[in-house]
Amino acid sequence: MSEKPRILIVEDDLDLAEMLSAYFRVQNYDVLTATWGRDALDIAGQENLHLIMLDIRLPDIDGYEVCRQLRTQRRTQYLPIIFLTEKRDRVDKLQGLELGVVDYITKPFDIQELRLRVRNAISRAQRPSLSNPVTELPEGDVVNERLDALLLSDTAWAALLLSLTGLAEFRELYGFVAADDVLRAVTLMIRNAVREHGGEDDFIGHLEGDDFLILTAPDRVSAIRDRIENRVRLSREYFYRDRDKAQEALESNQLRLRSGLVESKDGPFADVAALKQALYSAAVTA
Repeated sequence: MSEKPRILIVEDDLDLAEMLSAYFRVQNYDVLTATWGRDALDIAGQENLHLIMLDIRLPDIDGYEVCRQLRTQRRTQYLPIIFLTEKRDRVDKLQGLELGVVDYITKPFDIQELRLRVRNAISRAQRPSLSNPVTELPEGDVVNERLDALLLSDTAWAALLLSLTGLAEFRELYGFVAADDVLRAVTLMIRNAVREHGGEDDFIGHLEGDDFLILTAPDRVSAIRDRIENRVRLSREYFYRDRDKAQEALESNQLRLRSGLVESKDGPFADVAALKQALYSAAVTA
């Protein structure tokens, strides 16, 4: 990937697109352009981007739909998006913010202001994440440090991986807002189970992406897992907005809990990567 920040400008006004492209190239950005929403989705799925400037009014699908589809893909789920638009209504801005747009620039705009907003959005996105933006649970380096400490500990421990099967399909069907609501609901179930059956030193975080991780004691892990599996099983049909979809999901085993358990007695593990691999290898669907 280029050392320059790579941005995608999605704009069907060719004069404006050319002006923006030339300006940001001078500002030391690597610039890609698209005039159609479908082309923008294809580019975003193939290229490593730092930010997208997205016009709402496009010849094929509007910017809202482009944004909605970008948010259903793990590669672009948290990619900064700035809307470029002539719309000034509050409801239009709220719709953009609901889709996770980081900024909203109305035309005509000050090019210097746009440059600063692009720079700031990329800078914020590149800061190391300490917590998941949806569940507010720790992830990344925080989790790796806890796992490192676990491998050096003389105390018996249990590591439990939890993930939902079919979450990507659910996100594609209902959008990222509904999928985020599911993740928050499961987070609450996990917190309650750990509070009821766990200990004060137990840890809850994210292993990779949407996958949950619980670190606890071997004698507590079964009760925690059983409680969470039961709550997810009872709640699955309520995650769907209509009875037919819920029935289809139940029949195809979507949004079922998948879990993997590894204990200290299963080791030793060479490093954190080996422990993670063991967790994923042990994962089965309840």
